[in-house]
Amino acid sequence: MRILHRDMSPDGSGSIKVQADTGEDIWHLYNLVSVDDRVTGLSWRKVQNMTATGSTTTTKVKTSLTLAVVSVDYDASGQTLRISGKNVVESKYVKLGQFHTLEMVAQRSLTIYKSDWDQLYLDRLETACDPAASSEVAVVLMQPGLAHITLIGAHMTSLAARIETTIPKKRLASNTRHDKGVVRFFDQVLTTISNKIRFDIVKCVVIGSPGFLKDDFMLYLNDECVKRDMKHVLANVQKFVLISCSSAHLQSLKEILTDPSISALVEDTKAVAEVRALDQFYSMLNTQPDRAFYGPKHVRQAADENAIATLLITDDLFRAADPIQRKSYVSLVEQIKDGSGEVFIFSTQHPSGQQLSELTGIAAILRFPIHADSDDDQQSSSSDEDEK
Repeated sequence: MRILHRDMSPDGSGSIKVQADTGEDIWHLYNLVSVDDRVTGLSWRKVQNMTATGSTTTTKVKTSLTLAVVSVDYDASGQTLRISGKNVVESKYVKLGQFHTLEMVAQRSLTIYKSDWDQLYLDRLETACDPAASSEVAVVLMQPGLAHITLIGAHMTSLAARIETTIPKKRLASNTRHDKGVVRFFDQVLTTISNKIRFDIVKCVVIGSPGFLKDDFMLYLNDECVKRDMKHVLANVQKFVLISCSSAHLQSLKEILTDPSISALVEDTKAVAEVRALDQFYSMLNTQPDRAFYGPKHVRQAADENAIATLLITDDLFRAADPIQRKSYVSLVEQIKDGSGEVFIFSTQHPSGQQLSELTGIAAILRFPIHADSDDDQQSSSSDEDEK
């Protein structure tokens, strides 16, 4: 993401014009645009024109609109953002007060007007504009006939491709059909890696599979890249890491990210740090439950007693429709940071963030044990787990 223009007042109000360059930038915009903001962007409207003969023709015209935001919807699969609201600036094609929806995709710009750019908004903006915060790790999960290629960025895990093909079983008389099926499968995986992974950005490419499939694939990759003169892949072979995992299904991602050999390579990435923090919380919950709190009431109690060493919170809590609720979470984050605590804001587009969401979306690891006030937060969540 790039900042094209900034006009801020000392009181924190103002406007910022940004350009979304990637799909992950659209996710950042989803976390930046809130109800009651105003946004200005380009849109297309169908306009009917009457000809001299009395017939009508319909054309699409591009126009700039400013909307008072009523709702914001994010489509993860299409990486698009739909911002709906009332038109608040006179336009040739849209009446004042008329509802309209702006659709944001990569390579478009948007101006956001806020009455209060709080610190969390500014931090999000700074992160979005940091080129190092793009896709950090590529993971290829494989098993015979099935592969998932995922891109793990600082704020989201996206599925770049799913490859599924039939590989004939081995036969005693001849393995020819089986071997040809494996080659076809490997060819599809290699082609997709070549097209979908930006080697100038990713720190490593993890190839995970049960058994020796990953090893066979790497032999194929090295041979084929030489034959096809795929220099951009060959030049980055040192980034490929092989690891055993249970399957090609997406559940194996956590298995891979918590493996010590992978963690050592990507220990400074946000996704790995979040997984590690969540594992530490669950470990503390099992061994010292009076040092592991979750749920808004208990976490706030711990914060009031200056007991929080690590705060874990999901980004969707900051998208609360009630601005007072958002401000309370922003204040909590600042309070923990001011007290030398560590804060992890989990993206709900990562599996770890989804897991934390199931546990109320907020948790804390404490410096010292405290007694939790009686409340339904943790009891109800524990009951839900028991029912499962």
